[in-house]
Amino acid sequence: MKHYYYIFTGAGLSSLMTVYKMALSGRFNDKSVLLIDSNPKNTNDRTWCFWEQGKGKWDNIVSKSWNTAWFAGKSFKKELDFGDYQYKMVSGIDFYTFIFDELKQHPNIEFANQKVIDFADLQNHVLVKTETENYTCNKLFNSIYNPDIPKKGKHPVLQQHFKGWFIKTNTPVFDNSKATFMDFSIPQKGNTRFMYVLPVSSTEALIEYTLFSEHLLAEEEYDTAIKDYITGLGITDYEIADKEKGSIPMTVYPFWKNNTQNIMHIGSAGGWTKASTGYTFKNSDKQSEKLIRFLERENDLRKFYKTNRFWFYDLLLLDILYRTNEKGSEIFAALFKKGNASPVFKFLDEETSLIEDLSVIAKCPKSLFIKALLRNSI
Repeated sequence: MKHYYYIFTGAGLSSLMTVYKMALSGRFNDKSVLLIDSNPKNTNDRTWCFWEQGKGKWDNIVSKSWNTAWFAGKSFKKELDFGDYQYKMVSGIDFYTFIFDELKQHPNIEFANQKVIDFADLQNHVLVKTETENYTCNKLFNSIYNPDIPKKGKHPVLQQHFKGWFIKTNTPVFDNSKATFMDFSIPQKGNTRFMYVLPVSSTEALIEYTLFSEHLLAEEEYDTAIKDYITGLGITDYEIADKEKGSIPMTVYPFWKNNTQNIMHIGSAGGWTKASTGYTFKNSDKQSEKLIRFLERENDLRKFYKTNRFWFYDLLLLDILYRTNEKGSEIFAALFKKGNASPVFKFLDEETSLIEDLSVIAKCPKSLFIKALLRNSI
């Protein structure tokens, strides 16, 4: 069995960000690293979006950014004031190509295109099994999400599930200077449902149907909703250039409690997804930075994770959406109705002071959150 110092099971966003930063730091050049994934990461299988102030470290692979966007509730439509934020989009293939182009320059980092079937902390080392080979390592970072694990906890588990069509029109129909951030004017059907429109030119856009709910839909429901929305925009002549779909867990389950001295769960498998929104890119960026600094001074992986007050805020929102899933549009409409998005973005990025927290929370429907607070304080 070949031995590595670090093994990453799953080469998704969190693993690739972490290994990339290891490589750039130069402080792990003496450590052998193996990434294992059954997906070769050579297709455009997803799109990540995030908001950010000014220039950022990923700008060279940002395919499109917007300085403002539309938000629509049931009874209003508002152009959002982003302040000094931008809403940025990164295509999966651009991210993978960028990361692997760098990793190829580091001989201590390898990639195995294999399916992981098991791993175990044997105290003096970690054993990793794939369908074709076995490996050992000093430390393992697992990003392969097991949906059965959070179901064992006491907290609700929802999904941010979505399907998107990349469409091209024969005539200009989009204003590519403005995205549609969330459009809740569509039928809610007892859930939290909204549309994104991310135009990259006057004739091209990603139109995505997104839900925050416990259960996924039948495949045709996503397609019908997207088709109806496109028709509602007055677009009749278009072609579907590509499609994407996915499901992201929304939960405050304490994944870190499953870490051992030598195994850490990262990414969605480690609670790196922002539980209240399903956004992953920015959180993974922050957590991978923290992990790099942690590895320079600590050896026990159980010491990495700490909760904060934002974990509790997320718990309250998920509690509400789990019990009354149709209330999502009301909550988000309250946050964005006045159009000033920057304080909300700062809050969702967990960068606000307690006073700033309270100013954002005060916008929310108070009775819903008071009831959730009482339920979770007992």
